[in-house]
Amino acid sequence: MKLKARHTFFILSALFLIYSVSIYLKPLSVNTDDRFDKTAAANGKLVWQTYNCQACHQLYGLGGYLGPDLTNILSQTGKGEALVKAMLKTGTKQMPAFQLTEKETHELIDFLKSTNASGSADPRNFENTNFGMIERYETK
Repeated sequence: MKLKARHTFFILSALFLIYSVSIYLKPLSVNTDDRFDKTAAANGKLVWQTYNCQACHQLYGLGGYLGPDLTNILSQTGKGEALVKAMLKTGTKQMPAFQLTEKETHELIDFLKSTNASGSADPRNFENTNFGMIERYETK
């Protein structure tokens, strides 16, 4: 019985070592996405942070509440890249007109493209009841 347990231990240890070596020898697979430039998207995140966009806007439902959630702004009907560029250039009553360079604008758009490609936001709608409670309601 002791011999069987020892064999089992050595077999499992050998399989573990083989598996571990195979994981570290296998090159990392990187998914390529032709919808945006990864380097520009990374720089666009820095633009997003530099201009403190998260103070007013949300990504994935997290951030400020003054502006809209921009997670999927590029794929929404009636919106898209042209609207984002126009808003950045002209601003609105609440949003200032940012004096971004063409490069910064392109990088920010690529960041929003990467965010759009990564998933979808799930902004939930809540309503205050007369009893002081907050309830979620479904929109259709």
